[in-house]
Amino acid sequence: MGALLALASAFCYGVVDFAGGLLSRRVHFAVVTFLGQVGGLLLALVAALVMPADSVRAADMLWGALSGAGSGTAMLFLNRGLSRGSMSVVVPVSAVTGVALSVLCGVWFLGDRPTAAAWAGICVTVPALWLVAGGGRGARDGGEPTLTGHGAADGLIASAGVAVQYIGLAQADAVSGLWPVAAGRLAAVVLLVPGAWRHASDFRRPARVHAQALTIGAGAALALILYLWAAQQQMLAVAVVLASLYPAVPTVLGLALLSERVTRWQAAGLVSATAAVVLLTLG
Repeated sequence: MGALLALASAFCYGVVDFAGGLLSRRVHFAVVTFLGQVGGLLLALVAALVMPADSVRAADMLWGALSGAGSGTAMLFLNRGLSRGSMSVVVPVSAVTGVALSVLCGVWFLGDRPTAAAWAGICVTVPALWLVAGGGRGARDGGEPTLTGHGAADGLIASAGVAVQYIGLAQADAVSGLWPVAAGRLAAVVLLVPGAWRHASDFRRPARVHAQALTIGAGAALALILYLWAAQQQMLAVAVVLASLYPAVPTVLGLALLSERVTRWQAAGLVSATAAVVLLTLG
């Protein structure tokens, strides 16, 4: 069940990334990012109230807030990198390094002991994510993926935020219900307030645009809720890797809905990701 929840989280994140990417083509990324976190906070609060916790512990709320700070940092630097036109570097670097950091922390500090099949799945996932996410400028142009580009620093900082998001939320005890997710969304909103303030004029948009951004953020919060449940039933290393397969979803949606061309490297990444899912589920 934990593996299915992690995969459901990846699917939600992938749909959110796809929708957010389309919206960011028309609206400043600061608007999409901030309103998205507000939408996530609203959904998390409703979910936490609908599903009462046995006991809301301060330590779990702090872990949730730390996770939210990681989310806000990841989105800030990811979007900054994307705004510089380095998508082919920022996305794969943030995805791959975020997974690697999370897995290493789970194994070295939290006592995770993946099976041989799970280790094989983890090893397959890293190159699969790199290929699916673009893998560098070469992948975008149909060539072999490379590490060239100016967004590597943004991608690395974003990856640290991703790792903090996943590791922090996984430390929250189930007795606190969904309140750690709500605490995380609140922390992310607070962290992003200065950037939103600097771009206040860009928020003058039709109500439907605000509604779209809020809905996208709510979808991201749902993905985190599913991940939290997965991490409570599955070791961190496996839950993180499965939830991090989300870059495959925008690739498939782009092919199906936007008639985008998938390179041979991305196709190889999709096949590898499928193999990783099988290995991790068996493991």
